[in-house]
Amino acid sequence: MTRIPSKAEILDWISAHPTQNSKRDIAKAFGIKGADRIDLKRVLKELEAEGHLEKRRKTYRDPEQLPPVTILTVKRPDRDGDLFGRPMEWHGEGVEPIILLMPRASDPALGEGDRILARLTAVKGADHNYEARLIRRIGTNPKRVLGVFRTGAEGGRIVPIDKSSSTEWSVAPDATGGAKDGELVEAEQAGPKTRLGLPRARVVERLGDPSAPKAVSLIAIHQHGIPDQFPDQVMAEADAAKPIGLKGREDLRDLPLITIDPVDARDRDDACFAEADTDPKNPGGHVIWVAIADVAAYVRPGSALDREARKRGNSSYFPDRVVPMLPDRLSGDLCSLHENVPRASVVVRMQVDAEGNKIGHRFMRALINSSAALSYQEVQDAMDGRPSEKTEPLLEDVIKPLYAAYRALTKARAARQPLDLDLPERRIVLDDDGQVASVNFRDRLEAHRLIEEFMVLANVAAAETLIKKRTPLVFRVHEEPAPEKLEALRETAQAAGLNLAKGQVLQTRHLNALLNAAAGTDDAELINISTLRSMQQAYYNPENFGHFGLALRNYAHFTSPIRRYADLIVHRALITAHGWGPDNGKDGLTPDEIERLDDTATHISETERRSMIAERDTTDRYLAAYLSERVGNEFTGRISGIARFGAFVKLDETHADGLVPVRTIGREFFHFDADAGTLMGADTGLTLAIGQRVTVRLTQAAPVTGGLELELLSIEDQALPKGGSGRGRRSPAGRTVKRKAAKSKHKAAKTKRKVERKRRK
Repeated sequence: MTRIPSKAEILDWISAHPTQNSKRDIAKAFGIKGADRIDLKRVLKELEAEGHLEKRRKTYRDPEQLPPVTILTVKRPDRDGDLFGRPMEWHGEGVEPIILLMPRASDPALGEGDRILARLTAVKGADHNYEARLIRRIGTNPKRVLGVFRTGAEGGRIVPIDKSSSTEWSVAPDATGGAKDGELVEAEQAGPKTRLGLPRARVVERLGDPSAPKAVSLIAIHQHGIPDQFPDQVMAEADAAKPIGLKGREDLRDLPLITIDPVDARDRDDACFAEADTDPKNPGGHVIWVAIADVAAYVRPGSALDREARKRGNSSYFPDRVVPMLPDRLSGDLCSLHENVPRASVVVRMQVDAEGNKIGHRFMRALINSSAALSYQEVQDAMDGRPSEKTEPLLEDVIKPLYAAYRALTKARAARQPLDLDLPERRIVLDDDGQVASVNFRDRLEAHRLIEEFMVLANVAAAETLIKKRTPLVFRVHEEPAPEKLEALRETAQAAGLNLAKGQVLQTRHLNALLNAAAGTDDAELINISTLRSMQQAYYNPENFGHFGLALRNYAHFTSPIRRYADLIVHRALITAHGWGPDNGKDGLTPDEIERLDDTATHISETERRSMIAERDTTDRYLAAYLSERVGNEFTGRISGIARFGAFVKLDETHADGLVPVRTIGREFFHFDADAGTLMGADTGLTLAIGQRVTVRLTQAAPVTGGLELELLSIEDQALPKGGSGRGRRSPAGRTVKRKAAKSKHKAAKTKRKVERKRRK
């Protein structure tokens, strides 16, 4: 066993080598390898807990010292004209160090308040502690913009397609990159910002016609930086992959597993089978088999495929295309559980009792052969008495046993009470030309819920196994709602005449009681949306904080390794935990991966959010294109959000979100109450609040940005009140009194809420 250095030796090393202070650097310096790194990590954590070190991302440093590269805020020059910097991150207990800036002749002029990235050198015997050299001014990295190019007398300009940006960019004649008028282009900032005139940009890529249907998702892909081209090395690795055989695996090719997916599915991650449990100790129980594509067998740690998969984090899905995490040779072929084709899989066999409680499970690496590739609708039709030629032979021995096991699981689900939101899933249907043919809402079939329950159970089994075997992994974490969001939900419920109890530890059953009370009423959709908005966003973490929404203590993603890197990590952890392999664990979780699990979890949580935003923006643009031919039409909807600048309305027909600008509502000033989520007219007392039923007119639809602008016609079937004095105009005495009364009422309501919050504290 390698000797672990003492705490004093570690501190001396970090002090002498300020640029080589990661755990890997320290381990290398002292010759620490393999399992001994665990002991080193323990010593570093002790030094951190004792205050001798501070962990900053992957590095350790003395909190009384500044790192060699840091961010500074430039202070006012002293009377000698010298510039000093204040560190943005100083965590020491002593006096803040004095940092003298040492400008070079080529450096740009710096002034008070500038933020810079600087390289520091500690000095002794001077009236300052550090000398700093400028690396770059923060914010000077070229900014990227995606927009429509318009030619002009001198070069041209770029009109951004981002609906949150109204700033245009000027393009010099030698910076157009050959772009033509009306083309979609990607550009970057050219030169520093100036106070006068438009910011300058140069075209770096031409993307074609922005109105073309296939450009809609392309805009989102480029705007959000989603990698959509695989490097040559990645494609070469994927193309060289070959089907994996039986060696080192259990032979489950005779097990009648089936895949159940959407009718247009391109990849098939999972297959399942269920049967009655023949164990006399488990009367009325079931055995559920879930087989998941063995992606880890093809995507090895540290390979080009692995690096690209981690970079992407997940697949991104758009109405007209998929940006996959893995090349199609794997995602659509070797790792897809196609019908009647032997495929390498990781399989879990789970026993549940008659009440749906899992009483045992076992993982194995196997070779399977899916007996049928079915759609949700096919399976549901078979159970509903309308079997097809394909499902008829499977009905008695495969499909009905699946439903029998599912109905047992529903009993356990009812006892556990996960959050049960009723929100329809929108589906945009495109025609052969890529135009929006219709906007539908997906049917929630029992077949969908069956697969969901099986996958949840398999994910729980994976987490429990890895916890028991003390193998690192990334958990799927969902924390309970923040107190302020919960209070906002409670106020919304009270306004609808419903109740969300206080003074108790929140559980999902309390929220389900609220949702059930609202079911069937006019406020059902409002309560469902408000409950969803009160939730925290789920994320990945090596630490287990539980899954509030599913009401589960242990939960990890295991069932979709083709499209989620988190699942691939869990597969590798299972390989390591079980010691599987013909390859002696080379496709398992490596020490390097374990060391950077924190960073990986943060990264894939961010890529997941990136995809969600890109997918939402694409949907907005398709909906705007779909509705652009109906400008001037009236629609019904519900206010779904309130901001200082207006009210957001979700239209009933398409669930598209549009904005009613506050400037278009009468001619009066509106008070915005962020706590209550309301806009109140100063003259008329007209109040707009989340959940109100409204009628609106579509006044503008911009397919390029995805923006919809609406005109408010009525609230709760009541016409808008006449009046409103207009901003900056003198109003009659009667209206002045009414405005003062409205302001007084508004202020009193706000004060009352503040008092109530203080009492609760």
